[in-house]
Amino acid sequence: MAGIIKPMCIVLIAAIFAVAVALRGEAAIDCDTVVSYLKSCLPYVTNQGPLGSCCDGVKGLYSAAQTTADRQSVCNCLESLAGSYKDVDQNKAAGLPEQCGVNIPYKISPSTNCSTVH
Repeated sequence: MAGIIKPMCIVLIAAIFAVAVALRGEAAIDCDTVVSYLKSCLPYVTNQGPLGSCCDGVKGLYSAAQTTADRQSVCNCLESLAGSYKDVDQNKAAGLPEQCGVNIPYKISPSTNCSTVH
C-alpha cells in the first residue's frame, strides 16, 4: 500500500503544479470586460460625441491588463472590435491611448499582430 501512495502523491503534486502554471498563462480579461471599460468611447470614435469619460475607461483597462496574456487578450478584442464596427474612425481609435495619456505597446488596428504583444 505504501508503494502506491508515494507515486500517487507525486502524480497529484505534478497535476496541481501543471494546473497552476496553466492558469497563470490564461487571460483574466475577456472581450465583455474590454467592452465594459471602453463603451463610453464609442460616441467619440464614431464622431458622434466628445471624448467625455472615455479616458477613465482607457486608463482602467490599461491598469487591469497586468499580464502578457491579459494584454494579448485586450489586443485581440480591440482588433476584433475595430474590424466589426464600420462607423469607427480608425485614426481616433488608434489615437485613444495617446489622447488619454496611456502608453500601450501596440497600435489599435485591425491589422495588429497581437501575438507579439508582451
